Amino acid sequence: MRPNHFTLESADAGHVRAVAEAMRALSEQPGDVSATVAGILAGVREGGDEAVLELTRRFDGDVAELRVPPEALDEALAALDPEVRLGLDTAVANVRQVAELDAADDLAARLPEGHTVTLRSLPVSRVGVYVPGGRAAYPSSVVMCCIPARVAGVTEIAVATPPGPEGRPSAVTLAACRLCGVEAVYAMGGAQAVAALAYGTAAVNPVDVIVGPGNAYVQEAKRQLAGLVGIDSVAGPTELLVVADAGADPALVALDLVAQAEHGAESVVGIVSPDAALLEAVSEAALRLAAERPSVTEAPLALVRTPSIEAAMDVANEFAPEHLELACEDAERLAGAVRASGCVFIGAGAAFGDYAAGSNHVLPTGGAARFSGPLGAATFRRRQALVSLPRAAAHALAPHVASVARAEGFPVHAESAEARAGSAGEPDDA
Repeated sequence: MRPNHFTLESADAGHVRAVAEAMRALSEQPGDVSATVAGILAGVREGGDEAVLELTRRFDGDVAELRVPPEALDEALAALDPEVRLGLDTAVANVRQVAELDAADDLAARLPEGHTVTLRSLPVSRVGVYVPGGRAAYPSSVVMCCIPARVAGVTEIAVATPPGPEGRPSAVTLAACRLCGVEAVYAMGGAQAVAALAYGTAAVNPVDVIVGPGNAYVQEAKRQLAGLVGIDSVAGPTELLVVADAGADPALVALDLVAQAEHGAESVVGIVSPDAALLEAVSEAALRLAAERPSVTEAPLALVRTPSIEAAMDVANEFAPEHLELACEDAERLAGAVRASGCVFIGAGAAFGDYAAGSNHVLPTGGAARFSGPLGAATFRRRQALVSLPRAAAHALAPHVASVARAEGFPVHAESAEARAGSAGEPDDA
């Protein structure tokens, strides 16, 4: 890990913003991938399955066919280690229970003129889930994306995940797909997989929404295709910020930070505290722990000293981290002051949220927590307005519609409303 020290001399908004921006700059972003991704998208749009297969073989490894046979999912689930199965079952149950809170019902309002407007909540028809693969398996991402989609009422879910050395995705990923009721799994990765899900090919049905984590190429493909399909977000490297006071356990805080540094060298992890001794202890412990654990990358570690715990919260809100841990005596009260974070943890580390706490680990990064939140059932539902307008209500509203329409230079809108209004005493048309 790479320690980086910052000091907030005052709680002035400009100083807070400068520290947050300096922390964000620690992330090593890849070069511009937009042109490369645009070429891949065009190739898949024109070449279909053959282009996807060729690109998958080039970037991920040999694969015989895109669609993974359903029996392979059954075999993977049957062979799954019992402890892993129990862990995934727990995650599925907890994520489902939380997702059910997010599944909105229809909302209806009766307006003074006598008509009703109902906001209907409807699921999208088809969802594509990207699950990273290659060097590692991510069954947790299958759970986090597919269970909320199921709760939302989506009927067709397709998972795209890169093939492993034997030409098929990881067995534990396939087992998670079967646990989540997924039938369509495709051995394809990268921007070409996102393109296939968006455009459709002979083997892959086009979807309405694409979600899931992935590298810079996957996220850039989602960005370029947003509009053709819906997306959850354009996610960047993971982030963890800990706000702590002198009572925090430096060893536990350091281990939480080191754990998130497993995600990659671009990830930013940090601690903000008014206690200089704690910052030094966490830094020493994190470097020691990282050196002993081969899976931990050279991620930047931000150590920020502030004049008070309230100033530390100001830094956290300005940085808007993906994960925020409150390791301080007054954590419950301070949680109410959090304005921007994908997920807030009190009394436990972010690793619980990554797997089985029930919250979702597909979260806004790069400061996007200022305006967006976690993936959930609402990601897969859309609002539709249903207006029921009796003749009397139309008669009452028509003068207002007509006056505003004519003011905007749309006289035929006004004429249409007036013609529909008719007389308030006339019965509604059949």
